[in-house]
Parts: sequence; structure tokens; C-alpha cells
Amino acid sequence: MNSTDILSVGGKDYSYFSLNKLGIELSRLPFSIRVLLESVLRNCDGFQVTEDDVKNLADWRPEVSTNIEIPLKPARVLLQDFTGVPAVVDLAAMRSAIRRLGGDPDKINPLIPVDLVIDHSIQTDYYGTKDALAKNVDLEFHRNAERYALLHWAQNSLDNFRVVPPSVGIIHQVNLEFLADVVHVGRAQPERTGSDLPVLYPDSVLGTDSHTVMINGLGVLGWGVGGIEAEAVMLGQPYYMLAPQVIGLELTGSLHAGVTATDLVLTVTELLRKEGVVGKFVEYFGPGAAAMPLADRAVLANMGPEYGATMGFFPVDAQTIRYLTETGRDPDHVALVEAYCKAQGLWNGPDQPTPRYTKVLSFDLGTVESSLAGPKRPQDRVPLTAMKENFAAALVKPVKDQGFGVSASEVARIAQVVYPVNEDQTNSDNSTINIPITHGAVVIAAITSCTNTSNPNLMIAAGLLAKKAVEKGLRTPRFVKTSLAPGSRVVTEYLGRAGLLEPLRTLGFDIVGYGCMTCIGNSGPLPPQVDRAVTEGNLVAAAVLSGNRNFEGRINPLVKANYLASPPLVVAYALAGNVNINLTSEPIGNAPDGTPIFLNEIWPSNDEVDEVARMAVDPGAYRKTYSNVFS
Repeated sequence: MNSTDILSVGGKDYSYFSLNKLGIELSRLPFSIRVLLESVLRNCDGFQVTEDDVKNLADWRPEVSTNIEIPLKPARVLLQDFTGVPAVVDLAAMRSAIRRLGGDPDKINPLIPVDLVIDHSIQTDYYGTKDALAKNVDLEFHRNAERYALLHWAQNSLDNFRVVPPSVGIIHQVNLEFLADVVHVGRAQPERTGSDLPVLYPDSVLGTDSHTVMINGLGVLGWGVGGIEAEAVMLGQPYYMLAPQVIGLELTGSLHAGVTATDLVLTVTELLRKEGVVGKFVEYFGPGAAAMPLADRAVLANMGPEYGATMGFFPVDAQTIRYLTETGRDPDHVALVEAYCKAQGLWNGPDQPTPRYTKVLSFDLGTVESSLAGPKRPQDRVPLTAMKENFAAALVKPVKDQGFGVSASEVARIAQVVYPVNEDQTNSDNSTINIPITHGAVVIAAITSCTNTSNPNLMIAAGLLAKKAVEKGLRTPRFVKTSLAPGSRVVTEYLGRAGLLEPLRTLGFDIVGYGCMTCIGNSGPLPPQVDRAVTEGNLVAAAVLSGNRNFEGRINPLVKANYLASPPLVVAYALAGNVNINLTSEPIGNAPDGTPIFLNEIWPSNDEVDEVARMAVDPGAYRKTYSNVFS
């Protein structure tokens, strides 16, 4: 099958396996299927991948597809520290076995590139102080010394295996900002291409974490698989899958002022869960998708597991190129990405015909409103205007109906959070300060998760809201456990440059670590005074977090009501101290002189956010942050 071609970019020649040489109507195929087809074509060896595999997938049709088996060989594998350790242990065991048999253990290595990012082990034990980050990292290393020693051995001993150390960032944000290159430059394959030229091919990734799908926002095909599957792929075996149905979601219109990417993804999650997209690909297209900044696309792609799809894909286009440039990628490589995707039929330009999808849905971005999701499931969207009524209803609703089953006589329960007047409790009269809390008290407010901390506009909006709140004299109630866990150190760079770290700290949102933290349940214990009040008062306490999952018990065993929200709304509910409030009509708090302050008074405008982003978010910050990332 003679399908190779040559591409010249920047005075250099490259070889690639051309989809256009297959003699098919390429434009009819969804872009995600084209990426799969390129992989099958490039890896066709007549043994693991046959010509029939290529022909079958090239004949993909919307109405008949799921009986086609695909032997996928991705470009790379992505691991995190929980699910990656077993793979490293297996490699170490194989090396030991080879040594016992008298062979060379150094021959045991992954056959394709593998990156492991340590991000799942740090916990929010300390918060609300400038040294919280240092203290949490100290505890992290103390708790995980043996595991980290193993990963350090792997970093220094294995070929094709890189480790991103602790306290750098969240796996999916590091993947988006640095690891993913969209187009790989591979070794020459003279036996296949007839030349010594390096081979170009699309980046694709299988990861051992469900939110690997975030990378589809960058036009890189990828999703999460089990550890056994990932390990098999590392050792050169294909990942066998059935050709998916592909749902095309046409995006039209634009978001209204004040509406965030988080509001969008919670709305789309609700839509697609109702549609039923489990086991299917979702591919975004239309004028709304074309105009959507890549950081917003990443938020939408990230929630693929929550809306049930294998992944949600945005093809490579001008927004992809803009993002690669903004995040400090090598200009020569950025030019190569554009040239290759255009030559290969993977470029989604404005003149491209719409592929044929299994089913087409349409969604108007202009219908999105400020929202949260909860109190128990990510698909249960709640408009901001209806939060008070939603929580009140959930409080008394039966547990089987996603409620909490609180009896009418217990709805008005009040508990007291008791603090000593002096923190060191040296006061001789044992005097205390009692703060009353009720059902719905926000005891955790966490800016966390790759879902939202990857988006500069969302993080800057949170910082600006904090700044305006501080200027109005607002402060966070003492019982709220606040935390800021950026998905990468780049976030700290631009928030610091914008002067927004200090107002966030003033409200208790000190940086607590660079990792998943509260989003995966590593929220740490509640302060003992709050723990006691919630437990003895039998309260339905609340958490508001910028994460992606909120099942009861996941965030904290004592916190029953958990709401997903954008970073600025996390700050807003931290200030309010309770979810049993209508922030669109009731004051969020009072100024020192007693003047009521409303949310719309401190909510930053789109123009304010954009202005700060243009000033603070710089490609140099990304290059600086990732210049020595593997050390």
C-alpha cells in the first residue's frame, strides 16, 4: 500500500502517511475518525495491523460502524502517580527477571513515549496561610517517600519514560500546556517510506486517568483506559476498540457577558447526558466552536466523562495554532503543525465541508446562563437564580431522589462553631466565640481541578472578584475552609503579575498545592471546631468547588451537598458562607459600615478580564515554568 508522501516545511523535508492517497472521500469522515485512520495506516504491518483494518476504517459510515475493530497504536501514554505506580512496578519486576536469567535488564523499556505526572498525592491539610503550600508539600513527601523513590528510580533508569515531579501541576493541565505537541516528529522508517526522512504523525494519547480527554480540546485524540490496557500499549501492543459512532454537536451563537466556560460545560453536560452518548465520540463544529478560545474548549473537552462520551473532540484549526503560540511553543514546530494538518486533511478551516456524523445536535451558546451543578451529580445543573430553591428542595427530598431526607422539623437546625477567643487557648476564663451555622453552610470553598484552573480567564475572573470584594470590605466567614490549588505554576505567574494573589490570600485563598487536591477528594480534614458543629448538629453542610465531580462523600465524608461552580462563583459562595441564598437578588454580605453588597457589584466584566489577561498571560511565563520541568 503506497501511501507515503513528502512535506517540506521551513527548509526541511519530512515523510508522512497520506490519507489523501487512500482514494476515499476524506471530507465525509469526522476528524476524529481521520486521526484513527492515520494511526492504522501508519502502523499497518500485515500482522498486528492489516490492510483490511485500514480498508474497514476508511469505509466508516455513520449508520454502520460499530462492527469495525480498530487496532489503535497511540503516539504516547500518560500516567499519574496512583495508576502509574503499578506499571512501573511491572517494568521493574521484568528487569529483575531478565537479570536473574542472565540477560541485560536495560533492554526492558516502554516502546512508545510515556509521561508520568505526580499530581494525585498532595492533600489540603493546611490552608489559609502563606506557608500552607510548603507544609502540604512536606507532608506529601513524608507520606509518599517509598512511592516517590520508585518513581525517581524509573525517571533515571527507563528509556522512553519521563517523570514530572510533584508540585509542578495537574497531569491534564501540564499535558495541555506543555507535553502535547499536536504533531509528532518520529524516527525515519526507510523500510516503510523508502527514505531516511523523519516521519510526521498526529499526537494521540491513552492515559490512566479519565480526564485525559481534556487534550481533545487541543485537537489531540485521547482518553482514559485501564492500567492493563495502558501497560500493554507501552509494550507495543495495540489497543483494540470498536469504531465509534460520532455525534456532531454544532455550536452556534456566543456566550453572554458574565457567562463563563464553566457555565457552558455544565449546560452541555446536562444536554449530552440526556441525549445518551456513552461509548460514542462527540465532535464539536459550527461557528460557535470556531470562535471559541482554546482554553474554553479544554474546559468543555475535560468533562467528557461527566457527559458520558469517550471523548469530545475539537479538530485542529486557527485557535489551536494561536494557543500553541500563546503557551510558548517553538515557532518552527507551530508552523509544522499547521502545514502538516493542512496537507493531511486534519485542518478544520472555515471552507471545510461538515463531515457526516451519526447524529447532529445543535446548541446555541446564547442560551447558557450562570449555573452550578449539584448537590450530588455533575449533570444536575442548577441556574444561579434557582440555587436557593434547589437546595431547599434537595434538603427535604428523599435520598432515593437525590435529596437528603431531612424532616420538616429539622430544616431550621442551628449548630455553633465554637472558637476560643485566643487561638492558643491561654485565656484563663475559657471565653469563646460562637458562630452559628445552618444547613447549607459552605465549609469547603475550593478553586481546584484541571477542569477550570487551566483557563486563564476563569482564574483571573476569580482574582478580580476577590479584589473587588476586598475593596468593599468583605471577608470570608471563619468556618469556610478555603483553598487555591492551581493546575500549574503558570497560573501563579500570571495571577502574581496581575496583582491578584494578594486579594485572594486576603479572603483565605492561599495556594495550598499544585495538584488535584479537593477535586479528587484530597480536601483534608475539616477544622475540629467545624467538624464538631457539623457532626453534632447533624447538618447538611456544603462544598462549592471548581471541580468536575461531586458525588456525595467524594469531596469530604462530612460534606453531603457538593456543588460544581466556576472559580469566581467559588469565591462568591465562600463570601456568602451558605448555598441557601439567591446571589442574584440577596446581598452576598455587608460592608464594614453595614451597607449590603450584591454580587453584581463585584462581578468583573468580560472587558476587565480580557484586559488583565492581555497584560498578565505571556508566552514567556510558560517557557519559564516548563524550562526545567523534569528536574
